[in-house]
Amino acid sequence: MAEKLDFISIASSRQETLLHVLEVAKRLKKQRKETGQNDLLASGGGGKVLACIYEKPSLRTRVSFEMAMFQLGGNAIYISPNEIGLGTRESAPDVARVLSGMVDGIMARVFEHQKILELAEHALVPVINGLSDYSHPCQAMADIMTIEEHFGKLAGLTLAYIGDGNNVARSLMAACACFNMKFRMAAPPGYGLEKELPGLDFAITPEPRDALRNADVIYTDTWVSMGQEAEKEKRMAAFQPYQVNAELLKAASRHAVVMHCLPANRGLEITDEVIDGPRSVVFQEAENRLHFQKGLLAVLLCGA
Repeated sequence: MAEKLDFISIASSRQETLLHVLEVAKRLKKQRKETGQNDLLASGGGGKVLACIYEKPSLRTRVSFEMAMFQLGGNAIYISPNEIGLGTRESAPDVARVLSGMVDGIMARVFEHQKILELAEHALVPVINGLSDYSHPCQAMADIMTIEEHFGKLAGLTLAYIGDGNNVARSLMAACACFNMKFRMAAPPGYGLEKELPGLDFAITPEPRDALRNADVIYTDTWVSMGQEAEKEKRMAAFQPYQVNAELLKAASRHAVVMHCLPANRGLEITDEVIDGPRSVVFQEAENRLHFQKGLLAVLLCGA
């Protein structure tokens, strides 16, 4: 039996695996647009089944994973926080062992990254990180897919991240290291990221305009993630100068595109004028959550 393959973070994934998943995702996206459904996961007994564990709600994660399974001929089971009580009512190792006997894969969207690690350690089926406080790899890889579609390449491009050094920023930093991109970050003191990866062309500054200089991609995210509500007032004050707006974009290259993983707090980290403007690829980026995850599921669940 082949060794099971999990998707926990970009930094822990092999570059050749990520490149292969991207190629499969691009092929399946093209196939879907041209010919419709591809039933890769429809083998035997009604098709492959993905258990989807949610501690945190999400529009894009739920719809993209469920539609990905449906379009590939499989099925997805939504498991709400109250049905498990992951780590309280039932331990992550026990959940992993039980689900391994019933489904073909597990996707979990959790608060603590440790729960993802425990699920992966004890599951006999592939485990996918749908989001944790440390990493959001599916989002970052959908972003990479979008950037490559737009520019026709990845190597040598510069991504400027404006805002909080959160799970999305960390995953994008890892993606830049993997695909030979430059990573620039503008954040208030105390909210940035440390350079964690060897070989990464990395710079951090408190001045957004410095980060935007020569950038190809301008990326932002919420200033207050789920679970940080107690810090909201402090964070709002710190991040006010980091809004991505029309005035800030004047400091960027004319060809630069704007990205946001959503949901967006319009009028805070980004303005309507920018997110709905001609330089925004935000909604193409959101759609690519579906297409990247189809590639990921095809590789993990049936060895495509």
